[in-house]
Amino acid sequence: MTGRTAVPEVIWVRPERAGRGPRAAHSRADIAAVAVRIADADGLDAVSMRHVATELGCGTMSLYNYVPRKEDLYELMVDAISGEHEPWEPTGDWRADMLRVAHQTRALMHRHPWLPRLMSPVYGFSPNALRYLEHCLVCLDPLDASYGTKMELIAMLNGVVTTYVGNELATAERTRSLPWSAEQEQAMRIAYLGSRIATGAYPRMAAAFAQDAGPIDLEAVFERALGRVLDAFEPKG
Repeated sequence: MTGRTAVPEVIWVRPERAGRGPRAAHSRADIAAVAVRIADADGLDAVSMRHVATELGCGTMSLYNYVPRKEDLYELMVDAISGEHEPWEPTGDWRADMLRVAHQTRALMHRHPWLPRLMSPVYGFSPNALRYLEHCLVCLDPLDASYGTKMELIAMLNGVVTTYVGNELATAERTRSLPWSAEQEQAMRIAYLGSRIATGAYPRMAAAFAQDAGPIDLEAVFERALGRVLDAFEPKG
């Protein structure tokens, strides 16, 4: 069993390459780019130190001179994707700007479907993540609230986006694995649900479906979820 070091380490305070010898042959950006490419093509589970080393053309043990742990590799990957956030000049409307941030994050997660699995506060303070957070705080300058409250808003908004996109991706993955179409399954499940409601055992569910039989506008649900988070931070009075 691999032992833990006595002192925790943050990869960003380590030199680009540990140990003696020639100058580093690979940058952290090179390593992250390879790992991201593997994850985009084959999923996060395909990312291993051996696989990344092979793609880089170096030995697995050599890679450990640059990235001591797989968790550090994940952190490099999250930082690389954080760098894809495109900052803009804030409009002065903090709600509109934060909605734009949320939509950009959603699009980014769809470009890199493995990303929701790695969304963690642990990886939230890498160089590109810090630039992202600073941009969000600039967007929130017009909001009369403490910085602690603003950070909470950013975290809650990211949480909503991550959860929503995670569900979208899981649904799409499940649909791809089915031997029938999504429309066929939906029709079957609606028929089953209707038969259960018709028994009279679920009067409130029956009332709910009578009030709004659907279909559900998932884009509208996403917008409402974002809006409700932002509503909670609107100054009162």
